[in-house]
Amino acid sequence: MARALVETRQQELGRQGEDLACRYLEGQGLVVLSRNWKCRDGELDVVAVEGDRLVVCEVKTRSGPRWGRPDEAVDEDKLSRLRRTALRWLAAHGVGWCEVRVDLISVTWSGEGEARLHHLRGA
Repeated sequence: MARALVETRQQELGRQGEDLACRYLEGQGLVVLSRNWKCRDGELDVVAVEGDRLVVCEVKTRSGPRWGRPDEAVDEDKLSRLRRTALRWLAAHGVGWCEVRVDLISVTWSGEGEARLHHLRGA
């Protein structure tokens, strides 16, 4: 029961981070096309478009600095998997070749309920 409660809190925290990331991206002029898109190669948190470029965003959220920076959880293997999954997204949506950029958005919540967002373009 306690483990399920922790997982539910983590899922809620992740959803809040993704919600914030999407609002931020839309404020930057991007159009969000998909959220939490899954296939056999993995999951894409956010798929957006900026002009004629597809932008795949991995969103990492932490409740504070205790567990390190959110972006530290993304290594080269994860980036490679994101690129493969982006190609699957393109194929599944019938999109021909286009430029694809993989971004990383880190969200860290403070104890006062405020969030700090960092956007790394072209991770």
